[in-house]
Amino acid sequence: MKWMEISLTVSREDLDAVSDIFNGFGTGGVVIEDPALIYDVVSGGSEETVAMDISRVDPEAPPRIMGYLPADDGFGSILRGLLDALGSIKRLYSQGVTLREVEDEDWMNRWRDYYHPFRVGSRLLVKPTWEQALAGEDLLVIEMDPGMAFGCGTHSSTSMCMRLLEDIVRGGEYVIDVGTGSGILAITALKLGAAGALAVDTDAGAVRTARENVSINGLSGAIAVKEGNLLEGLDTGADIIVANIVADVILSLIPAAVSLLKRRGAFIASGIIAGRAGELESALAVHGLVIKKVLREGEWAAFLAEKAYK
Repeated sequence: MKWMEISLTVSREDLDAVSDIFNGFGTGGVVIEDPALIYDVVSGGSEETVAMDISRVDPEAPPRIMGYLPADDGFGSILRGLLDALGSIKRLYSQGVTLREVEDEDWMNRWRDYYHPFRVGSRLLVKPTWEQALAGEDLLVIEMDPGMAFGCGTHSSTSMCMRLLEDIVRGGEYVIDVGTGSGILAITALKLGAAGALAVDTDAGAVRTARENVSINGLSGAIAVKEGNLLEGLDTGADIIVANIVADVILSLIPAAVSLLKRRGAFIASGIIAGRAGELESALAVHGLVIKKVLREGEWAAFLAEKAYK
């Protein structure tokens, strides 16, 4: 299948807004290449991190964001609407919008060039299926093949969720992973000892990828993967709900999350650009969620909140 890659350079302050626009036009997620994040990962890398010439990475350079749409007959009209929406953000177009036709295989090869085994937190090792890595006895290995889905663990928003799950999973919990992407957070929860999980995404491609990754990790019997809109239509109580999306979407799902969480249940929210962290903090408090921990990496924030006991 052919895809059109739409990419542009943005300020970090606009990442959230541009992500929302891309999602609104059906990209099903975005890819963000942030030189500052790459610099941090490479300069602080371990033996499992791929060797890279750090002199080629400028941490002061602005991030680049990419979205993907099917290269079919409807692409032209969708692109015009997308460009009109992006035009409302005045700081864009420093280098213009770039279009490039790619095949599914081109996408996979790009991931394979940059995606290598790496540690997250104190016990987690994420290992691409095509890589070899020697894991110590104290490490929990998560096998991943992200395909076209968002969330392979390298971005701050995902890795912070994984670290927060490591903090709170004690064993036996039921977890709902909203906007699961590649399925990595549901898989992480089960590797840490959760008893079961539901992984939900609106994108059919992400659902396929998540199911494949769940199977690769031998967890098909414990993780159900479903195509659906956020928490809509769900009635199963959860000990933990994790949402690694964007601020506006997370704000809209907080009431449903509160209704599904069991007493003292935990809500993990990530994908929050730093400038909107205060907005999320207020919304959590309004809906009776007590913030227990906040992680920050660069321009990103992640929240761990608990449903107040009543």
